[in-house]
Amino acid sequence: MVWDGWDGKVVWITGASSGIGEALARDLAGRGARLILSARRADRLEEVRAGLPRPDDHLVLPLDLGQAASLPAAAAEALRRRPHIDVLVHNGGVTQRSLAKDTGLDVDRRLFEVNFFGTVALTKAVLPSMLARRAGHLVVVTSLVGRVGTPMRSSYAAAKHALHGFFDSLRAEVWREGIQVTLVCPGFVRTEVSLHALTADGTPQGTMDRAQQHGMAPEVCAARIVRAVEQGRNEVLIGGRERFAVPLMRFAPNVFHRVVRKARVT
Repeated sequence: MVWDGWDGKVVWITGASSGIGEALARDLAGRGARLILSARRADRLEEVRAGLPRPDDHLVLPLDLGQAASLPAAAAEALRRRPHIDVLVHNGGVTQRSLAKDTGLDVDRRLFEVNFFGTVALTKAVLPSMLARRAGHLVVVTSLVGRVGTPMRSSYAAAKHALHGFFDSLRAEVWREGIQVTLVCPGFVRTEVSLHALTADGTPQGTMDRAQQHGMAPEVCAARIVRAVEQGRNEVLIGGRERFAVPLMRFAPNVFHRVVRKARVT
């Protein structure tokens, strides 16, 4: 499918209150897109909206991906206020910093509820409207740990792996109806994600990881995501040297498993 530009396109971004989501909002608003900004914090979303070009063109729609039952109503509200969704960017999520042996099952479930079930529920709520138009693009921000597992990320990695399985299957089902799916796998991006990472008992870590602090600027990541969507990519790896973990796992898995044991992950 030939990309015809962002001007006037309706783009719904979850996790839009900070980090990659906020950077995407700024990038796409600058390209003429009309945005729906979602996250839990309405006040922060309003601040983001106010700082965008043409703020009145953009909507704030708070939601909680951890409450999957509430997401069909959120989708109905979005479609009531906008005639359709051209691009749905699944960027919201929460990560993990704890050993599997120490992590409570309730924390494992929370990681899945937010990162997997919330994303799937919102997709299923929006997908019928895309199928009716025979047009739409689903952009799913997963992680490099959606392709490889690393220490202290067991359930986060599992949820991200699950996203790959679900959306690869969905892509194979809906391509004839004009629906595209792009999986985005970032590595270390300089955001606050590690501050909010869940520890073994479910409390936030509260500190910035060294690798995160020295990671790619979110604006650079956002620009690469935009380019991947424009190119109709099925999947894109974004980051620094950590990207090479994916081909290493594929072509030299024994080497990867030795290396990852010593990886600095906080």
